[in-house]
Amino acid sequence: MPDYMFLLESRLSPEQRAAMLRVQELAAVLGFNVYLTGGTVRDLITGANLRDLDFTVEGNPSKMARELEKGGAKVLSEDEKLRQVELLFAGDVEGSISAARDEHYVRPGTRPEIRWSTIMEDLRRRDFSLNAIAISLNPASRGLLLDPTNGLSDIEHGEVRALSIHSFTNQPVRLLRALRLAARMGFKLESRTQEWFNLAIERELQLTITPEDAGEEVRSLSREERPQLILKEWEEGDLLELVHPILAKKHPGYDAINRLIKVRDDLYMAGFRPRLATPMLLAIFSRLKDRELSNTLSKLGYRSAEIEAIEKFPEKALDIQKELAGKKTKTPIDAYRYIEKIPMEYVAYLLAESSNSAALSKLKAFLHKWRPVRQALPIVATELEALGMPRGPKFDQIVQDVFAIQLNGRAKTPEERVKILRKLSGIKEPPKKKEKEKKPAKVEKHVETAAEKKAAAAEKHATHERHKAGMKAAAAKHKGKK
Repeated sequence: MPDYMFLLESRLSPEQRAAMLRVQELAAVLGFNVYLTGGTVRDLITGANLRDLDFTVEGNPSKMARELEKGGAKVLSEDEKLRQVELLFAGDVEGSISAARDEHYVRPGTRPEIRWSTIMEDLRRRDFSLNAIAISLNPASRGLLLDPTNGLSDIEHGEVRALSIHSFTNQPVRLLRALRLAARMGFKLESRTQEWFNLAIERELQLTITPEDAGEEVRSLSREERPQLILKEWEEGDLLELVHPILAKKHPGYDAINRLIKVRDDLYMAGFRPRLATPMLLAIFSRLKDRELSNTLSKLGYRSAEIEAIEKFPEKALDIQKELAGKKTKTPIDAYRYIEKIPMEYVAYLLAESSNSAALSKLKAFLHKWRPVRQALPIVATELEALGMPRGPKFDQIVQDVFAIQLNGRAKTPEERVKILRKLSGIKEPPKKKEKEKKPAKVEKHVETAAEKKAAAAEKHATHERHKAGMKAAAAKHKGKK
């Protein structure tokens, strides 16, 4: 049996783990049971990127949202009727907290009656089995997988299965959602689900999809990894008109979508996880004129403040481009300090859409050259500390000065960095110690004393006398023989 908590803790980013732990702690304090549900669990099981965290509580999520706001979370939207809160946790982690609920339909296709329920009832009332899975975050059952509709099996078989024969009748927008999930995951519709889907299309239930419901699908579409695959499925099924007839006529901006996807993948490789819903939405509707875009978004249920933010996005991106091409960001260090403060969604948009070479070169240098240098600054700090410089404001300033120098292509080698560090810090190189030369030992000439001379002369005389006596003896002996 898989260890789902281990999977979560290994797959979640540090910011996502912190958000999950905060929700766990808060639910325990308030006495709520809390579960990780829906798309988060589905993506965990399939190995997809965990883009957001969906929590379901057996209680009122508004109380949790108020407490989370005190810790820095931001409420993006709140549906009091459904008791659902969309949040942006600290660290730009997107998520939601919803109350466990059941939906009772008096007749198929009518508006449901909402009832607050347990987690198991909440899972059974959902649209598709692969979205009806939860992981308990409660102390007594932490890590327990809840799968009352056997969604795990459907995921293993690569199928999208509706949970009721009335699934599309009750909520026709599920026609769009079924194709979105299948296209995203490379799944097919389960055989009975395909029959129900075809029957709903024959009955023209797609024409009853409300613009607001279609708008929610467009919101989800803008956060997808490969939205072009989903849009093509909608087009082939003649469902794109449900979003807006003019979009079906002019077609989505597939080229713009592909450019943005390529940029996003590059940003992933550089260690960024940008939130690109707005740039992707602009790419999808890039063939529409400004007024057409505004009218389309309004019809899809986007609020006026949202529409204004989307419309002004390209203008703000253009202002950023002008700054990057201007004198204020002429030097690498000035450009770096400016770019690091720009929201990454604007960086992605400019990389995908801008043709300004000056701005693009700085953005690319920031991602692929300057940031790696920045990440290596601890080495510079260690080298400065090794020279004897104590940490403090001056220490930090010298490290930053070296960073600016490195952005200009200098101080690449350790030897060159140390030389620059000594100059900036005023720490001189210690003088070299002179080695003493070893002189060869003197051989003293022996000087004979007078006594030694006298003894040597006496020895010489004695030797001469002995030799003389020996000669005489030899001569006498020779004479006697004759």
